[in-house]
Amino acid sequence: MSEALRLPIFLDGLSTTPIAPEARDAVLQALAFPANAGSMHYAGEHAANAVTAARSAVAKLIGATSAELIFTSGATEANNLAILGLARSAAAERSKRRRIVVSSIEHKAVSAPAQHLRQFGFEVIVAPVDRSGRVDLESIARLIDDQTLLVCVMAANNETGVVQPIAEVAAMAHEYGAYIHCDAAQAVGKIELDVMTLDVDYLSISAHKLYGPMGVGALYVSAVAPRPEPLQFGGGQQFGLRPGTEPVPLIAAFGAAAELALKNMAADSGHARDRTEEFLSRLTEHQLRFTRTTGEAKVIPGSLSLMFNGLEAEDLVMSVSKQVSISTGSACSSGQVIPSHVLTAMGKNDAEARSIIRLFFNRYNTSDDTLRGADIIAAAIGKLTRATGRFVQ
Repeated sequence: MSEALRLPIFLDGLSTTPIAPEARDAVLQALAFPANAGSMHYAGEHAANAVTAARSAVAKLIGATSAELIFTSGATEANNLAILGLARSAAAERSKRRRIVVSSIEHKAVSAPAQHLRQFGFEVIVAPVDRSGRVDLESIARLIDDQTLLVCVMAANNETGVVQPIAEVAAMAHEYGAYIHCDAAQAVGKIELDVMTLDVDYLSISAHKLYGPMGVGALYVSAVAPRPEPLQFGGGQQFGLRPGTEPVPLIAAFGAAAELALKNMAADSGHARDRTEEFLSRLTEHQLRFTRTTGEAKVIPGSLSLMFNGLEAEDLVMSVSKQVSISTGSACSSGQVIPSHVLTAMGKNDAEARSIIRLFFNRYNTSDDTLRGADIIAAAIGKLTRATGRFVQ
């Protein structure tokens, strides 16, 4: 392939992962055998069997039973269903618990529905994190009480990759009779997660974060936790909790990706760590100075959050975009780049937050990808610092 036609090296796996060939094949096979899983004829039964097999595969990946898994359009819908659905269920039961505790680094798909509940009389409390981006256990312990309905803490952060102390938080929540929801989109399929060991009540998954297709995810609802009230109504599919015709090709691909993740997790983790070490070593060879914003905190294998003092990360992302796909730790709002709430929660000031990039080395990144990517990024940083007169220290 000529240089002009070569696709960018994809190092932005925290935003999405490439679809696995096995998952892509599952989509095509399902599309070649069209049927509605709710139909009673042979083709419908074939589609229903595909959904059943996929549900079993995804459930096995997280240590759940098939009956505890509901397919959704992704983690955003799963998060909303868990949070809003539980609140509706609690209201219907006339529960006096009106407090919801969320960590300060939650994805907007968690924090936004939680904040939405304020207008219905719920109190939303934000729990802080330390400078590495890990939930402060002492602080969150003080925020949970017998008025708490739900505690929301993600399994791993989508900007930093930092793994959170879910089991410890779950124990705190359950001590007061509260429930715990975990947005595990960034973690499932990348590190071992067992819902029984973590003792979570609700857990959200997104297929495209574990080498499956976009547009499908799942919500785990523990058999011993209250069933959320549905947010939609219709045909009664999926126990009536998430009605609508199941997207069989996407679900089949989700199942294939889950099977592959379970089989390859150890190998994937080792591969990701090797690529990370190669990348950092190469940057050091280029005499670049950088700081890992996560410090010594445990992160998802392959994830990196790097700060280059004196650099505008957005400029770097744009300057290498045709050769390497990376992203910043900032969010764009109304045409203005502002520090992300995650970095702000970690105590980063505006200048620091604007100098941070995030990367993730996926299953299909080669050593050549890694080294070339580092060379391209290093060269771009050199040009940018010379042009602005700033030095990366």
